[in-house]
Amino acid sequence: MAAKGALERAEAADGCGAFAQAQSGVVACTSHADNPAAAVAELAEQLEAQLGERQLAGALLFCSNTYPRDALETALLHRLPDVPLFGCTSAGELTERGYDTRSVVLIGFPQGPFSMASVRFDDLDRFDPASAQAAIRQLVAQERRGRVAAAPADRASHQVALFFVDGLSHREELLTMTAQHALGDIQLIGGSSGDGLSFRDTAILHEGRFHADAAVVVLLTSERPLHVFCKSFYRPGPAKMVITEADAQARIVHEINAAPAAEEYRRLAGSPLATLDAQFFAAYPPIVRTGGQCHVRSIQTANDDGSLTFYCAIDTGVVLSIGEPVDRVAALDDLFAEIGASVGEIDHVIGFDCVLNRLDAEDRQQAGAVSRRYVANRVFGFNTYGEQFRAAHMNQTFTGLAIGR
Repeated sequence: MAAKGALERAEAADGCGAFAQAQSGVVACTSHADNPAAAVAELAEQLEAQLGERQLAGALLFCSNTYPRDALETALLHRLPDVPLFGCTSAGELTERGYDTRSVVLIGFPQGPFSMASVRFDDLDRFDPASAQAAIRQLVAQERRGRVAAAPADRASHQVALFFVDGLSHREELLTMTAQHALGDIQLIGGSSGDGLSFRDTAILHEGRFHADAAVVVLLTSERPLHVFCKSFYRPGPAKMVITEADAQARIVHEINAAPAAEEYRRLAGSPLATLDAQFFAAYPPIVRTGGQCHVRSIQTANDDGSLTFYCAIDTGVVLSIGEPVDRVAALDDLFAEIGASVGEIDHVIGFDCVLNRLDAEDRQQAGAVSRRYVANRVFGFNTYGEQFRAAHMNQTFTGLAIGR
């Protein structure tokens, strides 16, 4: 009922107008201007209008790969020099329109209700888990000391760790497990950077500058209720496949059931003559069962030699099922009702939605219904090349952080 009521209120307010008029702690701004300087100018003007005299503890920024990165960075440093910015390039954006493209979205956290602190890791091929855990633990300890000194003893606070990692690094599993172990009971949530569907050049944004081959952990502390979630819209089907030859380091599968990988996957999906593209991978996601739970292991590309490259860790001996869709719209209604029960009235939701979810929703004529529910529940974020939830790197999920009022 909570999700339905929010949807009706948003539709009555004619979509994006509800956001401009909302009096909330978190501020969300977007621009569709093609020119980076013009886009950042629009963001700065919206921020000023919504913040008034308030200052930001920091902000998240997700941008389309269509923006020239150097020009966007220059504009951000010029117009928003005092705002710590964290985020990444995207495979699509989540804005006041719901699913969106060719845009930039900024989500600001005002000082007072929120504080933010961060640490970045570079050169991920040489990532050292021990030193990374020490850096994260130091970050947590420093933030805790500052919070104790600044906040009244009777004021409750909540924490999450926002995590952004290079979506082409092939290092997400190791980094996610390492970070969550160092964070202890602070839950990690995040997404892998994208570049449309080009798979060539992604970047992480840290303190206003873009970095390739990097990851950043942002510790967000708030007096407001915080709730992390992860939702899949697929269940295992009857078709099974065993990985019989794979290059685990490159995430490439050469054989399935002792047959050429692409050919066998297409056959098991029931479409032996279909073109293997992103839409096909989205509609027939491989699913693995581990620890009593099912997780999608999405395919990124079909290669000329008949092999398949995956978005996530894969190895010889892994048993997979071909996934089948559940009712996505009903599942979202249930999810937002659960979120409302957890945090009360929703201020905003920071959403990390796999790009394959979006493609499949579009192919099934559900993108409009999904977008309306994102608008109704103030979801802002981006389409990812993968999602991180606690200690796991996920595929084809809608994962995020809900912030209560």
